[in-house]
This record gives sequence, C-alpha cells and structure tokens, in this order.
Amino acid sequence: MKICIVSDSHDRAQMLANAVQAAKDEGAEAVVHCGDVIGAQTLVPLIEIGLPVHVIHGNNLGDAMALWKLCKRSEGLINYYGADVNIELGGQKIFATHYPHYAKGIACLGEFDMVCCGHSHQAVVEKQKTINNGECWLINPGSVAGLGGAATWILADLASQTFEIRHLLDNK
Repeated sequence: MKICIVSDSHDRAQMLANAVQAAKDEGAEAVVHCGDVIGAQTLVPLIEIGLPVHVIHGNNLGDAMALWKLCKRSEGLINYYGADVNIELGGQKIFATHYPHYAKGIACLGEFDMVCCGHSHQAVVEKQKTINNGECWLINPGSVAGLGGAATWILADLASQTFEIRHLLDNK
C-alpha cells in the first residue's frame, strides 16, 4: 500500500490538492496529514480526489467545528482525530503527531512501525532506535505549502518500506 504523507498546508488548498493528486496518480490509497491545515476549506478539494484522509490539527487549529462538519459532509473520506492519531494502514502501525520532539519520543517506545510529524517545515526520513532494540521510521514530510523552503511531501510505500521526499513543483 502506498500513502501520501503531508503536513503544514497552512491554508494552501491548491498545493495540498496537487500533492495528493500526484500521490494518487502514483498509486497512493490514503493520506496522512500531520497538522497545520488551519481552515477546513483547505481540505475541500481532497474530497473530489477521493482518497481517505487522516488529519490532525497541529499548533494552528483553525475552526475545529468547521473541520468536524467537513468530516461529516465528506461521508467518511476526511477523518479528524484531534492532536494525534494511532492508525493502521497497509498492515503498518502508524502514529501521527504534529511535533517532532513528541514524535521522536513516541518512536523510541517501539510500539509503532512509523511515526509521522510536521511543524519544522523540514522533510526528514530516518530510522529511530527503540528501547526494545528495534527501529521505527520517523517521518516528517516538511511543508506542502513551501513555507520557509521547498514545498515537499512524501510518497510512502508501506510494503517495501520506501519513503520518497517529493518536491511539489517537479514531483521528484
């Protein structure tokens, strides 16, 4: 299973939609958004793209009620979890939070295959050692809005455990 991992869209709906559409075109079946959507309207174009979206809020919450209403209107496509989420996709246990320091701490526990975060606007893919002598993927897709640098997102292939940092303008 391939998934699209994004974060920090900061109301840039078209940039977010472009990344998700590019991921879908390459076989992605779901989206994990690691926070800082801000306005619920940012997610509206994703309904038409048709992939399930798992989203948390980050430090820029926006209007939580509008986000809940959008989830209801999306008929199950957009799923909002609050500050963090523990989900399973493609047989992988995934934890998503907005903050990298929190993500690193959760990854150390060894309870997840992958921990995703955002906030720093810097794309990073690394393995984190766990307290049970294992490893956990620690994934930060950077900012899909391109704030403070390149607009980035990650195409993850959960079956092969490959994670590609993509740049929005050239999709590489």
